[in-house]
Amino acid sequence: MVKASPAGHDIHSYARPDQARVRHMTLDWDVDFDRRVLSGSVLLHVERPAGGKDPLRLDTRDLRITGAEVGSEGAPLAETTWRLGGRDPILGSELTVDLPEGADRVRVAYETSPDASGLQWLEPSQTAGGARPFLYSQAQAIHARSFVPCQDSPAIRVTFDAALRVPGGLRGVMAARQNKEAAPGLFSYTMPHPIPTYLIALAAGDLSFGSVGPRTGVWTEPPVLPRARSEFADMEAMLTATEPRFGPYRWERYDVLVLPPSFPFGGMENPMLTFATPTILAGDKSLVALIAHELAHSWSGNLVTNATWSDFWLNEGFTTYLERRIMEEVFGRERAEMEWALGRRELEKELEGLADKPGDQVLHIDLSGRDPDDGVTSVAYDKGALFLRRLEETFGREAFDPFLKAWFDEHAFTSVRTADFLAFLQERLVSRHPAVAGAAVPDVETWVRAPGLPADAPLPRAGAFEQVDAAARAWAGGRTAARDLPTAGWVTHQWLRFLDALPAAIEPARMKELDDAFGFTRTGNAEILDQWLILAVRHGYKPADARLEEFLTSQGRRKYLKPLYEELVKSEEGRKRALAIYARGRPLYHSISRATIDKIVGWPEGQAAAAAP
Repeated sequence: MVKASPAGHDIHSYARPDQARVRHMTLDWDVDFDRRVLSGSVLLHVERPAGGKDPLRLDTRDLRITGAEVGSEGAPLAETTWRLGGRDPILGSELTVDLPEGADRVRVAYETSPDASGLQWLEPSQTAGGARPFLYSQAQAIHARSFVPCQDSPAIRVTFDAALRVPGGLRGVMAARQNKEAAPGLFSYTMPHPIPTYLIALAAGDLSFGSVGPRTGVWTEPPVLPRARSEFADMEAMLTATEPRFGPYRWERYDVLVLPPSFPFGGMENPMLTFATPTILAGDKSLVALIAHELAHSWSGNLVTNATWSDFWLNEGFTTYLERRIMEEVFGRERAEMEWALGRRELEKELEGLADKPGDQVLHIDLSGRDPDDGVTSVAYDKGALFLRRLEETFGREAFDPFLKAWFDEHAFTSVRTADFLAFLQERLVSRHPAVAGAAVPDVETWVRAPGLPADAPLPRAGAFEQVDAAARAWAGGRTAARDLPTAGWVTHQWLRFLDALPAAIEPARMKELDDAFGFTRTGNAEILDQWLILAVRHGYKPADARLEEFLTSQGRRKYLKPLYEELVKSEEGRKRALAIYARGRPLYHSISRATIDKIVGWPEGQAAAAAP
């Protein structure tokens, strides 16, 4: 069993909130594209115990601190002493600011490093428009400290005001309420609700806005805006479908910012302004479950947040469950069941890859001495969601939905631990429904603490997959040519199921038969293309080589990069090829993606070989 951290202590933060806790931040930033830095200051409003004499301890990573001042409300600030500790490869450096008795304001002046892990600076050529530079942030899990000195723990929530100055002609946006524009190039924002620092988000570039509904809209580069508005036309319906079941939407607006293709994730649930990858713009709404997922974070994650990264499943497992419920309401039960089934299959494959790491197969994961990004696997997402579905199937939606709504309502704007949820589950659901007690109730400890997938895990079944499986068997057995398979009307989920159901060994000639019939190498659907390219590498299908290199050097979504590079490096020839491709693609990738792929391909040890002609 994982040992809980001491109360008030987060192993991934230097902060000591029992000594001094930041409650509000006033951010003041200048965006410098030429130097690739944010410069300015942060004014921290601090709460301290009566008579407290301890310093304020903050998290930083590669920041250049130029000064610190302290004071109290209504009084001028004065210089104080401060110390920057040594750099830990995971945590960064502790910034200690001395506080005189009674001081409750601290201003730190600083600038970021050009290589800040939480910021990505893009050249015009790396954007859709091709004419203007672009900047965006990615703070989860512990990257906020790379662009603002803060108490970078999900257990510590803050409100903030921000002033963002950007070069002429560009727009600055933040995940917050926009105030009236004070002057050209100066953008002002307010976050009135307390959030963890990993949800602080900003971007600057050539951006336009398009409304989708009364509370929803899309920000993106002008060339992308028409496609994005069309693809996300159901956002308002998703929002209104969620509120009656799980409580009111408390964040005023839900807008989406579609970023350039280097963004390392599918989406990031920054409140009021989700950041999203352009790879979900498939043209047929087949990949908008990602939008449902990020919207669901408005309840699970943003409203009620994991207090430590070991409790990450409380964010992602809950959100994946809510996502599927939203998709069911908006697009129907069959669509949701296909996504449940695909999610379970991805989890099974993830668990196979973690066979030698049983500790990483549990929901409440021990991340001592590790980067919290290591916990971002299907275990937190799909195993967590299956646990909630198991509870739903046990108690029925008539009991489970009010239980979840109460969880969100009663813990709104707080950060919680696994033990908090398990206690709430026992008190508010299990003990109130004794008729289903006993063997019918899942073994909670097994689900949360044990590796693998419990024997009572739900096994979603989608009727649409039955014909897919039959078609895959008919083709694999040589009974039906690819062009004669009954694929008319198949949606993305069925094609993904089909590719997953193909034989373990396929001759290149048979790969060509599939490609000629269905045009997999030419598809613009990133999900289908990624799965096809994995098969192409695995089975030596050379006609897909050029498309593989194009895909790996034109987008930086880690979900797609990781399995393709892992497949490539399984052979020595493939490893050399992976290094050569990576040398070209790496400048596009975000530091989060680079950190993952560096390990897979052996960078920088392979840098010289990759650069060789």
